[in-house]
Parts: sequence; structure tokens; C-alpha cells
Amino acid sequence: MNKFLKSMLVAGLFICGTQAHAAELKIGYVQVDKILQEAPQTAETGKKLEREFSPRTSELDRLQKQIRDIESQLDKDSLTISETERKNKERDVSNLKIDFQRKQRELREDINLRKNEELGTLQDRINKAVTTVAETEGYDLIVYGGVAFASKKIDITDKVLKALGKK
Repeated sequence: MNKFLKSMLVAGLFICGTQAHAAELKIGYVQVDKILQEAPQTAETGKKLEREFSPRTSELDRLQKQIRDIESQLDKDSLTISETERKNKERDVSNLKIDFQRKQRELREDINLRKNEELGTLQDRINKAVTTVAETEGYDLIVYGGVAFASKKIDITDKVLKALGKK
């Protein structure tokens, strides 16, 4: 037998063996976006962050109301107050607006940091739930997003949600 025929025979046997082995694989698919929307931990996290940041949000609301009140008062009194007093109030409003914008930006940044921390924790829990389902049910491969098509028969999203305590 020449080298070419030997190579073709070996390649053919390899492909047949790989296909036979692939038929035995148990593959599952997880819809991460669905899990992130429906997992009970997602709602808990939202409430936790709301409680954590509500004092600062309330302070921003109060500061915004104060700015509106001063601007409104300034508009009403613009004809009756002195130029110096008007300039002082305008400066006060300007300083309050700068303070408001700074606090608003800091709050947004802090919320984003905390959301990312909580998302990391949730992702760890999701990964553990996926691993538990995979090991319990004998899956060889579990695929997350980035899949062009996945049959409903290999979608284990509901099983993972159940492992997370949803269903």
C-alpha cells in the first residue's frame, strides 16, 4: 500500500471514530440572558442596590428641588433685588448645580461598580448551577451564548433556573 492510501485509510478511520464518539456526547445549551432576567437573585440584587443607594438618591432629589426653588425665587425677585444680591444668588445656584452634577456622576459610578460586583457574584452562582446540572445529568458539554442555533431539546436553561431556586 502506498503512503497516500495509508494516509487516507487512517484519516477515514479517524473521522469514523470521531463521529461515533461525537454521537455519544450529551450537549446542553444555556440562555444566559434569560437566566439573568429570571433568576430570583437578579430581583434581590436590584432591591439590595436600591436600598443601598436610596439615601444618596434622596439627597440628589433634595438638592435638585433646592436648585429649582432658588431659581424660581430668583425669577420672582429679579426686579426687586439688587444687582449684587442677584449675582450672589446666581453664583449660589451655579455652585449648587456643579455640586449636584458631581454627586450625580459619583452616584452613577458607584452604582455601576456595585452592579458589576453583584453581576460577578451572580455569574459565579450561575456557573455553579450549570456545573451542578451538568454533573447531575451527565452532560459532556454545556454551551453559553454565541450559538447560531440550539434545539429546545438541549436547552437546559430552565433546569439551571431551578437549581438557582426560580422554579
